[in-house]
Amino acid sequence: MKNLSTAMFWLLAACLIIAHVIVAWHSLVVMRFWEDEAFNLTVPLNLVAGLGYTSDGALSGSTLTPFDPRISTGVSVLLPAAAVVATGIDPVIGARLIPLAYWVLLLAGLAVLGSRIAGRWGALTAVAVPLAFNSALTISPIQGPADLLGEIPAAALIVWALVVLPRRAWLAGLLLGFAVQAKLIALLALPAFAVALWILAPGSGMERLRATVRRSWLPLALVAIPTFLVEVAALLSLGLDGFIDHLRSLAGFLRSGGQHYAPTTVTQKVGTLLDAWFLPWWVTLVVVLAASSLIIGAVLISRRKPDDAMPSDAGVPAPAGAHTVPTTVQYLGLAAITGLAAYVGWWTTASHLPLWVRHPAPGVYAFLPILAAVAVWSLQMLWRSPARPIRVATAAASALLAIALGAGGALHAAAMFSPGWETLETQRTAVAPIRAWAAENDIRWLAAQPWGGATSAVVLSGTHLGLFDAPEMAGVPRLTLEACTTEVLVDGPVYRVCAAP
Repeated sequence: MKNLSTAMFWLLAACLIIAHVIVAWHSLVVMRFWEDEAFNLTVPLNLVAGLGYTSDGALSGSTLTPFDPRISTGVSVLLPAAAVVATGIDPVIGARLIPLAYWVLLLAGLAVLGSRIAGRWGALTAVAVPLAFNSALTISPIQGPADLLGEIPAAALIVWALVVLPRRAWLAGLLLGFAVQAKLIALLALPAFAVALWILAPGSGMERLRATVRRSWLPLALVAIPTFLVEVAALLSLGLDGFIDHLRSLAGFLRSGGQHYAPTTVTQKVGTLLDAWFLPWWVTLVVVLAASSLIIGAVLISRRKPDDAMPSDAGVPAPAGAHTVPTTVQYLGLAAITGLAAYVGWWTTASHLPLWVRHPAPGVYAFLPILAAVAVWSLQMLWRSPARPIRVATAAASALLAIALGAGGALHAAAMFSPGWETLETQRTAVAPIRAWAAENDIRWLAAQPWGGATSAVVLSGTHLGLFDAPEMAGVPRLTLEACTTEVLVDGPVYRVCAAP
C-alpha cells in the first residue's frame, strides 16, 4: 500500500510539474504583451536609458514622471527587471523573467509550508492550488505567472515571510516590506502576521501579549524600511515641493483605486471570485464547503482526542495551554484565514473597486493554498478515526479535492494553447513596420488610444508612450487600430500611425 501511495504521489507530482511548465512557458513567450505590462515596462526602459526611476506617465499627463504613483507595481519587481533588461536581452522577455522567478519562489515556499502542515501530500496540494486559479478571467487580468505585474511577487514574498517567521521574525518583517514594494496591497497581510506571532508566542494571557509585543516591534519596523528608502529616494529626486505633490497623488490613487467604475456589490464580487477558477462555480463552492467542514471536524476531534493529533514537523515548540492541534497548523491555518479574509473582505466591501479578481489575487495566491494544505492535514486526521462513516466521508472528500485540483490544473494548461486574438509574436510582427519607421525618423513619442492594444504596440515600437487625450501629445503622431482620419504615416497589417489632427 505504501509503495502504491508513493507511486501515485510521484505520478501526480510529474503531471503537476508538466502543467506548471506549460503555463510558465506560454506566459513567458506566447501570451500577448498587454497594456499594464507595457506601462510598467516603461520604468525599466527609462532607468536603463539613464532617465531614472521614471515612467512615461501615460496616466499622469503623458510626460516623463519620476516615481509615478500610477505605477502600482513597485521596485521589488521593476528594479530587478531593469537589471535584466540592461544585459541587452529582449526587454519583454527579460522583464517577464522577474515575475516568473517570483512564481517559482511562490511555489517553492508553498511546498515548504504544505510539507510542514501535512507532509508531501500537503506540499503537492498547496502547489496545485495556484494552477487552478483563473486570474485572467476578468479585464485587467493576470494572464499568467510571467506578466510584468506585482501581485504574484507580493504573494511569493508573503509566503516566504511565513516560512521564516517562527525562527527569524525580523527577516519575515523585511520580506513583508519588500512585498509591499512589489504591490502596496501587500499591507493587507499584516493582520495575518499579527495572528501568527500571537500563536507562536509563549505563555498565556498578559504574558503572551507582552511576548508578542516584544517580538513584533523589530519586524514591524523592518516592514517599513523598504518603503522608507524608496520615499527617501523620491524626496532626493523630486525635491520637497515635488515630493509633497507625489505624496498627494499617491494618497489619491490609494483612495480611489485609480479607477472610475460603476459601484459593485458584495454579491457580485463573491460571484466573480467563485467564477475565477478553471472549474464550474458550483464545483468551486462545493470544494470550499467540503474543505471547511473537514477542517472544523478535524480540529474538534483533535481537541477531544489528544492522542490523534499529528505532530508538527516545523520544529516550533508548542506554547503553554496550546490545543492538541500542532502549532504549525495553528499558526499557518489561522494566519491564512485572517489573511484571506482581509483581502477578500476588503475587495468585496469596497464598492468603488471593479470586478477584477486581480485585486484580491495576492491573498488568494498566498493564503488559500495554505488552507488547502490544512484541509489535507484534516483528511489525514479524520482518516484515523475508528468511525466508519467518518472514514467514508473522508475518502469521498479526498477524491473530490484531488479531482477538482487535477481538473483545474489540466484545464489551465490546456487553455494556454488558445492564447486569444493576439500573441507576443503576432504583436511583434504587426509592430515591425512602425518600429522601423520610428527608428528611421527618430520618433521619440507616439500617442495611443486609452487604454487598449495600441498602448502595448507603442512600447513595442521603441518609442515613449502617451495617450491621445493628453495636452502634451498635441502634434504627436497617433498609433491606432482604427482607420486614419488624417494622413497615414505607416499602414501596418494591424496597427497604423496617423498624423496628429
